[in-house]
Amino acid sequence: MERFYGAVTARRKLVAALFLLAAAAGFLLRALVPVNYDINDYLPEGTASTQSLRVMEEQFPGGIPNARVMAPDLSVPEALALKQTLAETPGVLEVTWLDDVQDVTVPLAAMDQDVLEQYYRDGTALFSVTVSEEDYVSAVEGMRQAVGPEGALTGSAVSMAASATGTMGEVRLIGVFGVAFALVVLALTTTSWLEPLLVLLGLGVAVFINAGSNLIFGEISFVTNAAGSILQMAVSLDYSVFLLHRFEECRAEGTDDAGAMVRALCKSTGSILSSGLTTVIGFLALALMRFRLGPDLGLALAKGVAISLLTALVFVPCAILLTLPLADKLRHRKLVPGMGGFGRLVRRVTLPLAAAFVIAIVPAFLAYNANSFYYGSSQMFGPESDYGRDTAAIEETFGVSDTYVLLVPGQDTAVQTALSRDLRALDHVTGIISYVDTAGAEVPMSYLDADTLSQLASDEYSRMVISVDVPYEGEETFALVEDIRAAAERWYPGGYYLAGQGVNTYDLMDTVTSDLAKVNLVAVGAVFLVLLLTMRSLWLPVLLVLCIETAIWLNLAVPYFMGTPVFYITYLIISSIQLGATVDYAILFTDRYRENREALDRKQALVKTVADTAVSILTSGSVLTVVGLLMGYISSNQLLAQLGLLLGRGAIFSLCAVLFVLPGLLCATDRLVMGRRVRAGKEKEVQL
Repeated sequence: MERFYGAVTARRKLVAALFLLAAAAGFLLRALVPVNYDINDYLPEGTASTQSLRVMEEQFPGGIPNARVMAPDLSVPEALALKQTLAETPGVLEVTWLDDVQDVTVPLAAMDQDVLEQYYRDGTALFSVTVSEEDYVSAVEGMRQAVGPEGALTGSAVSMAASATGTMGEVRLIGVFGVAFALVVLALTTTSWLEPLLVLLGLGVAVFINAGSNLIFGEISFVTNAAGSILQMAVSLDYSVFLLHRFEECRAEGTDDAGAMVRALCKSTGSILSSGLTTVIGFLALALMRFRLGPDLGLALAKGVAISLLTALVFVPCAILLTLPLADKLRHRKLVPGMGGFGRLVRRVTLPLAAAFVIAIVPAFLAYNANSFYYGSSQMFGPESDYGRDTAAIEETFGVSDTYVLLVPGQDTAVQTALSRDLRALDHVTGIISYVDTAGAEVPMSYLDADTLSQLASDEYSRMVISVDVPYEGEETFALVEDIRAAAERWYPGGYYLAGQGVNTYDLMDTVTSDLAKVNLVAVGAVFLVLLLTMRSLWLPVLLVLCIETAIWLNLAVPYFMGTPVFYITYLIISSIQLGATVDYAILFTDRYRENREALDRKQALVKTVADTAVSILTSGSVLTVVGLLMGYISSNQLLAQLGLLLGRGAIFSLCAVLFVLPGLLCATDRLVMGRRVRAGKEKEVQL
């Protein structure tokens, strides 16, 4: 290891130049990485709704309605004209309105009022629209112009368009504030005005290389695109900070600069690699999810942290040595006071806090498992957003509604009629458009015009468009999906296909809930194994993993006690992220405690360890906290906002666990922690 680092530092100019070139290439390539904003695209290939969508795309033009468009103050002729305008909007595949289910030439009073009020109330028209997923943004903008400022749009297509147009501007704002805060914290915790810039340069190099290399995935999700770089920066900041502090210690011993850097690298590599590997493994565990958003985010972040590790251990040392003369000219006194007093405070409170922490483990775990959830994207924008206001306006006038599409074999119209009758008998089914409902089972298909027939029947299947008055997700929705599938199964065992936003959410719920135990077990098990191999102790991996896992349970118990539903995707992801990102602090603290404990008694080792590590831990932890909270309070996308809030709050819980609780746990189990490392002649039993 010493030989390798010696070779790297000897060729520091070449190494630095290669990394900067790679970062420049990554910066250019990242613009070529496509971004997918549709959560449903990440359902496993084998789910029923995914298979249904594929068959529907093969059999019928258009697709499943994914937008509702409301326009007020229209007569029926004006509504028909607007329908034509919407249909001609680029990216719009199909528009359904009253004229598709009723003869609009008859007086409104003569129509079926229940059917009429689904599409037209008090001069306000509601259109069901199918938008191409390649044209969400342009199609939604075109429809918004068509209905004017008094109109309203909702649905998954509108939600995804809002994500696409609003997310990146918010991410840039979060990035600016995050970098500014990191600069301030690093300026306070380093001893040269140049060092914060070097740390951020190393982070920037790693982030750009990772962002450009995402091209190997073909495309990335909007979650990865929005949160990936921010999370990579936040979780890998501590690698360079740990190295800088070690370098200052080694340099103070009088060694030449290059030799001091090699010694610092040799001393730091174990802790940094352990920290980095646990973070990488935490993210790689997400790749085991059947819901493919997990692999999308997990692989990108694991790759990013691996690149950050390489950058911190190879590029940053070279950059420090190359700029050392300037850094020395810009030296300043320490702006953060010594942490000895803080260490003595921790010594006094750590045992009571450790006892309280142990008592809290079971309640925290129970509350963590008792949360209520959102599974899909229906709550992705809050009521204060444009999307939320439009949704509320439409639901106030027309109520809650969704549209499912059911494909059944098209040969036997009598069976289709029986199925339609059973479906209409279900609670929450408000209408059906199909061949047997629109034309009648007794009407030969040859009597229908080609355009109408193409929407209702193909060579193999008949298409039933089912209107329902349930939201996109919830207990009523999931029960209705099960009832519709049961009815279709009775008449067409294994031969039907059902799709729609509520159906997709049902399958999403079924998929992600089955992922939780597997992802958590693998993440915890893999981190435990890495700690077991690197620390060569059976007790320490148990202690460290339990410490951080309890911090995770406490973090996710807060929504339960506040009565706030959690996005299940966030719930699933945050456990791996918090474990991987903050177990680093526990590793650093424990390594230093064991090192100090070889020469000092428990009380002195505890105080010195807090003094040695608190600045490094607080530097990284505070940046992770602030970046998470910035994401939480700036992002209009509620899924990303909740991910940020949980990350920021989770970092606080982990910081408190490591700085206030872990010292007491280490001292209370000192014999298990140290094993044979304490020399018999220096062993002192000092009671705290």
